[in-house]
Amino acid sequence: MIVAKNLSKNFNGIKALDSLSFCLNKGDVVALLGPNGAGKTTLLRILTGYLSPSSGDVEIYGHDPIKERVAVLSKIGYVPENAPLYPEMSTYEFLRFSAKLRNISPEILSQKIFSVIDNLQLYSVLNQRIETLSKGYKHRVALASALMHSPKILILDEPTEGLDPNQKFEMHKFIKNYSQQSIIIISTHILEEVEASANRILLLNKGKLIRDTTPQELKLSGSNYDIASAFRSMTGGSDNA
Repeated sequence: MIVAKNLSKNFNGIKALDSLSFCLNKGDVVALLGPNGAGKTTLLRILTGYLSPSSGDVEIYGHDPIKERVAVLSKIGYVPENAPLYPEMSTYEFLRFSAKLRNISPEILSQKIFSVIDNLQLYSVLNQRIETLSKGYKHRVALASALMHSPKILILDEPTEGLDPNQKFEMHKFIKNYSQQSIIIISTHILEEVEASANRILLLNKGKLIRDTTPQELKLSGSNYDIASAFRSMTGGSDNA
């Protein structure tokens, strides 16, 4: 569970986040939406303990991300848009390296590695150097690394950017399946992906949480009854050509 209460963050007198409150539970696939500068990145950095809030509180399964950061990070898997990988390593070498960084015990090391390999269908590139992989496979390797410790919270930054239609389908399928045991937070600018993946939306604008809703409910707020027109009207955009 993630609980935020009156969460605010100031940078040199500018409020990046302004009194956000929400609660996320297992099974939530949350699309974090907002225009550039809305506060999405700041919120993710607070949730992962990279930044401390100026005021308010946040708890990750009962832990404070600043005071108990190791405990919090043990609950989180994070896949940035351009995840850092070691291009000279093979897929298997990198996953083994990732498992050791997570202090996976030797007794279950191989089991964990081959579980994520099987889950993300990486057998065909196990011995291939990462630098030779397609963008889609690199993304799968990064995701596999983030899943090594079976996180209760999975944060995905632009998870389908650059993927072909088949790869997008597989990503949506993975998100749906994994959400049964975790909270998934998706930060994306691709609005059509929201309806395909998310069951909840946190819409930020100018540091404020202006809507906590579902994709279906948000669509009804748009002039064209879609997420894009609702997004524009709520964040100061225009539907005029």
